[in-house]
Amino acid sequence: MKRFLAIYTGSDDAFESSGWNALDASGQEARSKQGMAAWTHWVAAHQASIFDIGTPLGKTKIASPEGISDIRNAMVGYVIVQAKTHDAAAKLFENHPHFSVFPGEAVEIMECLPLPGQ
Repeated sequence: MKRFLAIYTGSDDAFESSGWNALDASGQEARSKQGMAAWTHWVAAHQASIFDIGTPLGKTKIASPEGISDIRNAMVGYVIVQAKTHDAAAKLFENHPHFSVFPGEAVEIMECLPLPGQ
């Protein structure tokens, strides 16, 4: 089985277009509970394919030849899954709660390739 890194992405636009920003605090809390229940169900349904359940991601720093600084990107979480093919890995995320319930934007899935020479 191959391994794939799936990055959950989100943006201010996704919050707006999902209707999240129009919800009051109790509406957001109810939708969060609904989303966590759906995510827990997704994890249970795909347990055999999950290599590392991942976590939400915090603020980002960038290290470059110019130094270290704070940046903002669209990455909000990750999970590592196992599948026979890239397409099979991507299909695990069809209608995922990240964007079907939560105000997430998408899930980007990329193969974890072997190190050269290994």
